[in-house]
Amino acid sequence: MKIAIASDHGGFELKENVKKYLEGRDIEVVDLGTYSEESVDYPAYGKACGQAVANGEVDRGIVCCGTGIGISIAANKVKGVRCALCTDVTMARLTRQHNDSNVLALGGRTTGLQTALDIVAAWVDTEFEGGRHQRRLDMLDAE
Repeated sequence: MKIAIASDHGGFELKENVKKYLEGRDIEVVDLGTYSEESVDYPAYGKACGQAVANGEVDRGIVCCGTGIGISIAANKVKGVRCALCTDVTMARLTRQHNDSNVLALGGRTTGLQTALDIVAAWVDTEFEGGRHQRRLDMLDAE
């Protein structure tokens, strides 16, 4: 699996920790920035990650900002992206099973590190169930 990861300054520290975690699991990580805690604008990073997923450059993406809200909105502006902001493991599991989310959003200022890593693990390890859920994704794509 190949995962793009991106953040603004508010999610930088979490992005770095998630990147280390993924690499420790032998998952290839493409870091799209930012590369410091210097203030930057989250829309550019959410969009870059979303485009990498939509273009097939990576299998999935993870985006982080202070709350995860702004960067998830930015990623979801890219056609073909289904970015879900998750604050617990159940949400991460269900968004993969039911929504086939291809981008995960996390809040660097709102989610503790261990919780975030548990969310990432559940999201990476959970497969899409298909079936009745595919019909709903088809409806989203038709709009």
